[in-house]
Amino acid sequence: MDPARLRKLLAGVRRGRITTSQALEAIARLPFESIGAGTVDHHRGIRQSLPEVILCQGKTKTQCVSIARSIVSRSGRLLATRASAEQARALVEEFQDAATWNEAARTVTVDAGGTRRNGASGRAAARGRKRGGRAARRSPGRKPGNVLVVSAGTSDLPVAEEAAVTLEFMGVPVDRVYDAGVAGIHRLLKHVPALRQATAIVVVAGMEGALASVVGGITDRPVIAVPTSSGYGASFGGLAALLAMLNSCAAGVTVVNIDNGFGAGYAAGVIALRSRPGRET
Repeated sequence: MDPARLRKLLAGVRRGRITTSQALEAIARLPFESIGAGTVDHHRGIRQSLPEVILCQGKTKTQCVSIARSIVSRSGRLLATRASAEQARALVEEFQDAATWNEAARTVTVDAGGTRRNGASGRAAARGRKRGGRAARRSPGRKPGNVLVVSAGTSDLPVAEEAAVTLEFMGVPVDRVYDAGVAGIHRLLKHVPALRQATAIVVVAGMEGALASVVGGITDRPVIAVPTSSGYGASFGGLAALLAMLNSCAAGVTVVNIDNGFGAGYAAGVIALRSRPGRET
């Protein structure tokens, strides 16, 4: 259950297409479901902007599929992150053409209620796609603002793509600027107009993590910084970038955990969705 489905249900009652008993039965289902692999929160989509998201890391492929079945049965949609190739293939096999595997982002998205944006088959998705994800349904005239995802280097691509896929799944327009780190700052300065036009910016960087401060210093947009674990020994698996970003002197820079592209994408998506004119609350 999500806000769109709940509104449709209530509209059906108002128009006489659905009886109050039918609506009550649909709403009165427990907001959670206990299955062998865990307890699924089916009302998260009502409270937040997304149905429950599966973190595949640490789970077996059987657990991932079991949880995914439960989520899709109620919401019709799914986002799974940190999926290994084995887990991704199992999810694609389960949901076939409704599923898209973004190999770079290590994500699987499912839209059981519509045709995938890029029209790829489940088989094609199983071979891996550079970009995947399915945009959430949006009402005409209520478009959210766009989010710019900027990465410092190619090594940061998996985390940047995780953020981008999350945004696409939320229905937020995404622009990408990749491999634009401070070692060749002219690559970033080329995109200053895009930086200043975005509703929010996700900056993904490892090593010394300086890119977030630079971006924060040339735009007044909210910057959500993601330190990554890319770098040599003294980067301490992303700790150096994390501390640098936390100590940024640029106003408007906030920081999520190391390699947390999903968290950054979600936060930027909420900002973008709430910025749309005439939004429903």
